[in-house]
Amino acid sequence: MEDGMLLHCYYFSGCQSCSMQKQCTTGKERRVKRWEHEAVVDAMQVRLEHAPGKMKVRRQTVEHLFGTLEYCMGSTHFLTKTLPRVSTEMSLHVLAYNLKRMMSIFGIAGLLEAIRA
Repeated sequence: MEDGMLLHCYYFSGCQSCSMQKQCTTGKERRVKRWEHEAVVDAMQVRLEHAPGKMKVRRQTVEHLFGTLEYCMGSTHFLTKTLPRVSTEMSLHVLAYNLKRMMSIFGIAGLLEAIRA
């Protein structure tokens, strides 16, 4: 299993005697898988439910950048598989994007001068 992707599996076998079994599961037991950091995701969902305007701000500030990076990549998907490889690919795209922005702001000579400094 990859770093950060530990899943905990929980089983409950008392479903046969439960009156809500038909609504809960079609199997003999109830199985639930939760990511080890699922509580963080749950807490974020609660915060978003209490402040729905924050998602709009996120869309305007963060998600636009990822759309721009995706456009610059020339495709809408990653060329690699597995989290470490995709992470490396994304890092390279971000580095290329940042270098491109620096060249447009400072020019190539200015960027090289800043790198040397």
